[in-house]
Amino acid sequence: MTLSSRIARRIALWPRERVFSRFDFLDLGSTDAIGMALMRLHRRGEIRRVRRGYFDRPRQDPNLGEISPSHSELLGAIARRTGRRFQPGPAAAANALGLSEQVPMRLVYETDGPSRTLPWGLKGTLRLTHRSARDLAAAGRAGGLVFAALRALGKDHAGEADLERLGRELGPERRRELLRDLRFAPCWMHPYLRRIAAGPTR
Repeated sequence: MTLSSRIARRIALWPRERVFSRFDFLDLGSTDAIGMALMRLHRRGEIRRVRRGYFDRPRQDPNLGEISPSHSELLGAIARRTGRRFQPGPAAAANALGLSEQVPMRLVYETDGPSRTLPWGLKGTLRLTHRSARDLAAAGRAGGLVFAALRALGKDHAGEADLERLGRELGPERRRELLRDLRFAPCWMHPYLRRIAAGPTR
């Protein structure tokens, strides 16, 4: 079986929306050989280049046409390749947790890597903003999203209704996880996080 066939077989086992790079196949061969195999699959139309070095499988919607890859999938592929961490920015976190009905106009993620802007879609951009390693220590867990959402509300603007909503939104295990990540949060958040971890009162 050729290297291209082995890579194609692995890709077929993944969710169709997954974004990947040659670093997801290092157990199959050298980086140069894998890169050449991916380009052969790309020329045959079996995979699509999302941005330089990153690919997915083309997807079509009968009404919308070609479906763009998910920005979270792209960031997941970058994280696997570089070891960087990412989490939604404060406005997106607040919206995801139901604390704000405002949908952010710009795609913003926080990262422990450098701040930069990536082209996204036909005319859009994906903004990465640098945060400290401590700020990103809980990225990918409940704590990371809640910390970002509380930053969006601000130190003096998280009301009882907001905390009650977060207590309902997070299940018991995620609330316990929140307490385990308390050490990564700024001190002003600690009373809010303990209240959220206590769960809904009604």
